Amino acid sequence: MDVSISARHVNITPRLEEVIQEKIGDLDRYLDGLESAGVHFDQAQNPRISDKLFCEIHLKGAGHHLRCKVHAPDPFTAVDLAEAKLERQIRKLRTKIQRRQHGTGESLRAVADVAASVAVAEPDADADADDDFEPQIVRTKRFHLAPLAPVDAVEKMEELGHGFFFFINKDTSRSAVVYRRDDGDVGLIDEAD
Repeated sequence: MDVSISARHVNITPRLEEVIQEKIGDLDRYLDGLESAGVHFDQAQNPRISDKLFCEIHLKGAGHHLRCKVHAPDPFTAVDLAEAKLERQIRKLRTKIQRRQHGTGESLRAVADVAASVAVAEPDADADADDDFEPQIVRTKRFHLAPLAPVDAVEKMEELGHGFFFFINKDTSRSAVVYRRDDGDVGLIDEAD
């Protein structure tokens, strides 16, 4: 797998490059057809953030796009955390693919080989497919919305480990969302009058 590394406000040492190539470059062993990985490091400028360094990784190939973002005290820890997170995502994706193919007699490797051969045989088809791509609702959740203060909603979001939390704002009695911003702070979106 082709791994590209970029950084802003972070020094990429040869040892770090070697670790990235070893850990992120070997993720294609879990899913055939992964072609490229983009690894980007940056350092948050907000003094309130304890783990200032973050690492964002994008994996592409066989029609799939995986992304993860982790915060860590140093780049080596960030790579370890990102590798574990991407490994879980790949395993979930593999399970999803296997469930789709269940009963058809096709193996996962055969599906990946077909996807890779289509990508090689028709390079312009991928560009057209991205333009025509329409996301589908693949999961639906239902839950009771109890009125909460925004501070309580932030605590609930942190407790669940989510990047956002939808709730009824106790102060305004309207729908609202709290979300984790890239700089480490929390944003609030409140329904207008």
